[in-house]
Amino acid sequence: MTQESSPVTEPRQKKVERHARLSVAPMMDWTDRHCRYLHRLLSREALLYTEMVTAPALVRGGAMHLLDHAPEEHPVALQLGGSDPEELAEAARLGAEAGYDEINLNCGCPSDRVQSGTFGAVLMTDPGRVADCCAAMIAATDVEVTVKCRIGVDDQDPEEVLPEFLARVGAAGVGRFTIHARKA
Repeated sequence: MTQESSPVTEPRQKKVERHARLSVAPMMDWTDRHCRYLHRLLSREALLYTEMVTAPALVRGGAMHLLDHAPEEHPVALQLGGSDPEELAEAARLGAEAGYDEINLNCGCPSDRVQSGTFGAVLMTDPGRVADCCAAMIAATDVEVTVKCRIGVDDQDPEEVLPEFLARVGAAGVGRFTIHARKA
């Protein structure tokens, strides 16, 4: 391995791409920094995710402690929840400043509490809004923006919905999706 491609100097994007083949799924109230540290001890190759942090909580300043992470956790992705492009852009900027290797928009959480806040899996019913949110996030940071989604929600036909969702959001600049291969 040359100096230019060592794990320490490897560009952030390449490091994430290399590790993204295996990732540890985040769960709210579980995958805090201590849990991620344990995951890192178990696997040096996995991409780790934070638990979902809502963009409004970060932007309004009440959850900045949730951005804390240790250098040993890298590569690590910040997973955001939200549906307002401006709030998500600001939250993505804060995540990039905190040193995250990837910013991930959660469009897969089926929780009733999450969906009542108009984020998580319910966003799959509005690919235009997701595309707008992702475009704003991409414009706000140079860190890769990705999306986690399901194959559909409720009575949606995945063969119709998923390709349209991926195309619309991909056209906004998202190059990588993590698909939880079942409906929410």
